[in-house]
Formats: sequence, C-alpha cells, structure tokens
Amino acid sequence: MKCITLAILAIFCCFNVHAQILKPVKWTYAAKRTSNSEAIIYLKATIEDGWHIYSQFVDKGGPTRTSFNFVPSKNYKLIGTTLEPKPIITFEPNFNMNVGYFEKSVIFQQNIKLKTKTTQVKGSVEFMVCDDVQCLVAETVNFLINVK
Repeated sequence: MKCITLAILAIFCCFNVHAQILKPVKWTYAAKRTSNSEAIIYLKATIEDGWHIYSQFVDKGGPTRTSFNFVPSKNYKLIGTTLEPKPIITFEPNFNMNVGYFEKSVIFQQNIKLKTKTTQVKGSVEFMVCDDVQCLVAETVNFLINVK
C-alpha cells in the first residue's frame, strides 16, 4: 500500500513540475517630470532570452500588437501617441508578412500634460509574446504610475 501511495505521489509531483506558467515578460513603470506642467511616462518590458514582443504597429492579420490603454483623468491629458524605439523587422511566414518586434527589453514613452501637481496614471498594456516555437495567448497587464 505504501508503494502505491508513493508512486501516485511521485506521478503528481512530476506533473506539477511540467505545469509551470510561462511569464517571459516583466513590466516596470516610471514617470519623470520634464517641466511644471509636463511629464513622460516610461513603460519598460524586460523580455527573457529567446522571446520577443511585437511593435504597436503591426498590420491586420498579424500577431497581436502591443497596445496601451490609459484611463481618462481630469488630472492629466495625453500628448500625442505612445512612442517606441525602432523595432527589429523580419518576415514571419506564419503570418505571411513583415512584422516589427523587440527582444531583451524595450521602453515605450507617453508624454502627458499635467493639470495638478501630482497624479496617478492608470491603464493597461496588452501584448503577445513569442519564441521560435510558440506564441503565448495575448496578455493584459494593469499599471498604476505615480507622478510627483
């Protein structure tokens, strides 16, 4: 009886080891005042080796592009669109198109016009992460950034 119990326990332990959740992207956020009435919001993705996330500017029919949603507020106003550095561009046969993506890390920037001395910028980022073998389901991550 002990042998059967130990065998069953060993099988469950093996399944748990293989059932790890992949999280190859970690997001961090910061804000920097550029004047009394303006600031820049920084949204940084740190990406594990072998993985990549996509640009904000991917054509329809391609992978899920990175997109930012900022919760409207009376305390600030967005200035322009969210900026990104120049992506790596390559042809992806799975989508039959050229796509832009980022490896290792990428910092997106959003300029804001401040209407108060301090505020909190709330929002979310949606992104898809892929490696050479698989793509994970698009994920949405909420953020809250203090601007002092």
